[in-house]
Amino acid sequence: MEFDTNLLLALPIVFMVIVAPLWLVLHYLSKARAAKNLSKADEETLADLWTLSEKLERRIESLEIILDREAPGWRNRQ
Repeated sequence: MEFDTNLLLALPIVFMVIVAPLWLVLHYLSKARAAKNLSKADEETLADLWTLSEKLERRIESLEIILDREAPGWRNRQ
C-alpha cells in the first residue's frame, strides 16, 4: 500500500481554503440571527412595559377628564 504525500498536503489546504471560511461565515450568521431575536426575559419585560404604559395612559385620560370638569380651559394655560 503506497501513501500519497500530495493527498496529505491537499486535505489541509482544501480545509483551510473552503471549509474553514464557510464554517466561520455560517457560524457568525447564526450568531447574528440569534442576537436579533428577543430572549424570553426580554419578551416578558416588553410585555410588562406595554401593560404599564396602557395603565398610565388610562390614568392620564382619567386625570384629563377630571381637569376638564374641575378647571375648564386648563389646556390653554401657559
